[in-house]
Amino acid sequence: MSIEAAAKASSLKAWLRALGQDQTSVRIIRFAVGVTISAALAYGINWPLSFLLPVLTTFMLSLPLPMPSLATGLRNMWHTLIAFGLGLGFALFFLQFPIIYMMMLGLVMYHLYYYLNRGGSLWLTLMSFIAILLLSMLGNSHEGLAAGVSLNFIWTSWLTVIMVWVSYLLVPDPQTAPFPQAPGFQPGYSQPAAEAALKSTIVILPLASLFFIFDLTSYMLVMIFATLFILKPDLTAGKEAGTNSLISTLLGGAFAWVFYWLIVAVPEYHFYVALVFLTALYFGMNIFSGKPAAKYYGSAMIALLILVNGSMGEGADFTEKFIMRIILITLAVTYIVAALKVLDRFWPVGRPDNE
Repeated sequence: MSIEAAAKASSLKAWLRALGQDQTSVRIIRFAVGVTISAALAYGINWPLSFLLPVLTTFMLSLPLPMPSLATGLRNMWHTLIAFGLGLGFALFFLQFPIIYMMMLGLVMYHLYYYLNRGGSLWLTLMSFIAILLLSMLGNSHEGLAAGVSLNFIWTSWLTVIMVWVSYLLVPDPQTAPFPQAPGFQPGYSQPAAEAALKSTIVILPLASLFFIFDLTSYMLVMIFATLFILKPDLTAGKEAGTNSLISTLLGGAFAWVFYWLIVAVPEYHFYVALVFLTALYFGMNIFSGKPAAKYYGSAMIALLILVNGSMGEGADFTEKFIMRIILITLAVTYIVAALKVLDRFWPVGRPDNE
């Protein structure tokens, strides 16, 4: 038996050594391990907004990037703090002056779009938009709620950075793994970036105004989706982003339905963790497969986690959550496409991007 056990151990070591030389396999295993640890921690402790930990970890680990350096991780933490400080400032100080609030919102949106189009940090841009829109809507109802959400979101985002580090330490990349080089931030004035930012702001600001005027907190996902779909104010890009999100939601919803009923059948924490690992492993295989459909699976995994989390509360209805998410994304895509068509129709002729 000892000889047989030694042979098995040797085979296992050889398999792990071979796995460590295959970059795609490493990414798949790391994705599954990182998402599983995050989900186990989130639902094991269950602090406010804990469900965002596996969601944000899924987003970060689905990107084909090297392990973040200490400086990059600390910078992302700092960016999160800046973003939610900005969002909390809007919620606490500007909401009581509606006209000033809308003027400041338009100004900040323009600068965020301009910053991103010049090669700025995607993390800072996303966190800033989410913080400003989410905390403003919540602050419209209750200032204390906005402050509490802000603190928990910051903590969860910081923990996400730590989870990404842990995932890379547990499953490191091969030493020879190639990675794409980031284009970097473009200093100085950029007319194309300024025009793109102006178009995005013109499209989004009226929608944001309607949401705040009529206090449509229950439907704020429409506004957040629309804001993210128009990060690049191109009709094709906006339509493609919305279509991809819709397909990803349908795909994630189908898997979430199976996932949900398996949890209902076996409501055990250990079973849940094992199911998350197997699901993340399957999604990771598709995310890093290089196939045309791979672009849907990262967002589909996020949709699965959000739908399952929203259906685990008392009295929650999975079907209702799923249908509502489809409706919200469809409304966001419809608004973006219609608004961009109208804007392109009346935009001054002679711009370089129209030639």
